[in-house]
Amino acid sequence: MDDERGQAAVELVAALPALLLAALVALQLLATGYAMTLADGAAEAGALALASGGSATQAARGALPGWAEEDVSVAVRGGRVSVRLRPPSPLRSLADRLVVTSAASARPAR
Repeated sequence: MDDERGQAAVELVAALPALLLAALVALQLLATGYAMTLADGAAEAGALALASGGSATQAARGALPGWAEEDVSVAVRGGRVSVRLRPPSPLRSLADRLVVTSAASARPAR
């Protein structure tokens, strides 16, 4: 019979890169989903501010956490507020491909 001592350790070391990659993919998907939820809330906050006569851009930016300050763009056209948010990611090029957009509409206050 062959000696099989250490086989489990070898298999674990061989599987670690695949496990790490799977964990990173899962975390990136969670971060992207969270960014979508934040973009939805920010667009709604901007639309509510627009409806009440306030600044939609300030309200949308104010509804986001501090880390998103550099990664968000807000556009207001008529009664529509659009928020574009780049999710957090260790790779900038990946984050650029996973940008989420959300929009909300309201009648501007008169």
